Amino acid sequence: MNLLPVAGPRATWSVLWQELRRQPWLSSLAALVITGASAAGLVAPWALGALVDAIAGGGDKHAIVRVVLMIGLAALLSGVLTALGVTLAARVGETVLARIRERVLDRVLRLPAPMLEKVRTGDLLSRVGDDVASVASALTEVGPSVLGAALTIVLTVGGMFALDWRLGLAGLLAVPMYLLALHWYLRRSAPYYKQERIAMGERSEAIIASLRGSATVRAYRLEGRQLGKIDATSGAARDISIGVFRLFSSFSARINHAEFTGLTAILVTGFFLVRADSVSIGAVTAAALYFHRLFNPVNIVLMEFDQIQTAAAGMARLAGVLEIEPEPSPAVRLDPADSSLELRQISHRYDGPEVVSDVSLRLEPGERVALVGASGAGKTTLAAIAAGVLRPSAGAVRLGGVQLEALAERQVALLSQEVHVFSGLLVDDVRLARADATDAEIEDALECVGALAWVRALPDGLATVVGESGHQLTGAQAQQLAFARLVLADPPVAVLDEATAEAGSAGARELERASAAATAGRTTLVVAHRLTQAEQADRVVVMDHGHVVESGTHAELLASGGRYAQLWTSWTGTATPGQPAGRTTPASAST
Repeated sequence: MNLLPVAGPRATWSVLWQELRRQPWLSSLAALVITGASAAGLVAPWALGALVDAIAGGGDKHAIVRVVLMIGLAALLSGVLTALGVTLAARVGETVLARIRERVLDRVLRLPAPMLEKVRTGDLLSRVGDDVASVASALTEVGPSVLGAALTIVLTVGGMFALDWRLGLAGLLAVPMYLLALHWYLRRSAPYYKQERIAMGERSEAIIASLRGSATVRAYRLEGRQLGKIDATSGAARDISIGVFRLFSSFSARINHAEFTGLTAILVTGFFLVRADSVSIGAVTAAALYFHRLFNPVNIVLMEFDQIQTAAAGMARLAGVLEIEPEPSPAVRLDPADSSLELRQISHRYDGPEVVSDVSLRLEPGERVALVGASGAGKTTLAAIAAGVLRPSAGAVRLGGVQLEALAERQVALLSQEVHVFSGLLVDDVRLARADATDAEIEDALECVGALAWVRALPDGLATVVGESGHQLTGAQAQQLAFARLVLADPPVAVLDEATAEAGSAGARELERASAAATAGRTTLVVAHRLTQAEQADRVVVMDHGHVVESGTHAELLASGGRYAQLWTSWTGTATPGQPAGRTTPASAST
């Protein structure tokens, strides 16, 4: 299994900048308000320095009152502007994140089928889950605070130089130490964060695989082995996180050294300047307070690199999904002449040998064709190609003389045995096939496939909540809903890939009746799980090792005594013309 690509720094920032440019006024207003909040914070140190000079010069008590009022008003203004700025920045961040998330999910849902088959599920879910969460935190929480801190640093340094350029230079002695500490940290931490995101994906993959295969795990008593895999992947993620924390602790110590150096430099420089009568005591006091005021914003900028690095790694993984080129769309969209489906010289391979080799097949309008063969014969692959969800390595598929990719709208529906019931109202689940369908039309579709009776028997009928958070449907009921969607969508062509396999022996006939009703009048290709489906088809096509080896009606193929006749004998346990009688164990046509 493969991992999805990860974008480089330039591509990652390009994605973020594209979304920020879509709301220039709100972004600019947020930056302006946060700048105002940072500027208001400069008042208190300056006012206290002025107060020191006033007292040293013999000022009266009114000077103290003025300073207190000034500091109070500045603090109030800073608080209001900070709250407003954070709110605006969070709004910008949430909007940007929502648009990026929509783009990523849209691209994921449109990934080519061969790529989806090779991608690790854990990697995919980690990107739309953990990575989105880390980017969300950065854009809505860390981002505004880092922006405010950065502006505070710039304005405060400017204030120090405004007091006296020599005091400003003394404070800047801490900058090289900050930069060296940051360089030391970034060089060592970046690989850790990439490894951490990958380790989280591996952990998700192990957990998901165990949950999905829980029945098999219990049947073969593999609990210990699967728990061992989860423990190993979780341990790897834990060890990486501990390594990051140790690195971060060393980084914090280096920042404390830089703070001590800068503050000491200002006090020592101020002492000699005051002694030389070059600056006032109040100016040195204000400069020291300004530098002390930098502790928090500098720590925010530097310390938040922990989350910024995590978010940057997550953002790069999201941008990597957007780098995947979508399948090209034709310039001109056409309408088919009829509902005939033609597969011309279809061949396909995954990573190994061809699973379908030079298959040509034509279904006439309204014809029902059953595809049978042993497991691994290539039936499911051919069905996916016929439905247009898998692009063949060679050959073409045409509906009414038009290639599927050039159709004006999707006109081939694929139903498989893996049917998903979405959480929510049952009526909305069926309405997915056609958003404007009325309740009466939905009931007609359910009645067509024989599902209306049990739907009405549910606690709230059509309004019953189904799916993971509601009423649990059986496999057969879920398939009936899928058939009802097919009726509602009303495509001219349907491809059924073992769509009645979930019924079990008891419900097989009922689901087969639903299948026949839902596909009545449509051109239909059926991957037959049971040979009774082949018996009811207009034509049967037999595949073996990727090739079509027989084609004809049920009666013709039985009379010929070939591969289909052998499958029928195995299925029914009865002899066919030209074969000796003998009871064998009934077997699925696809095994």
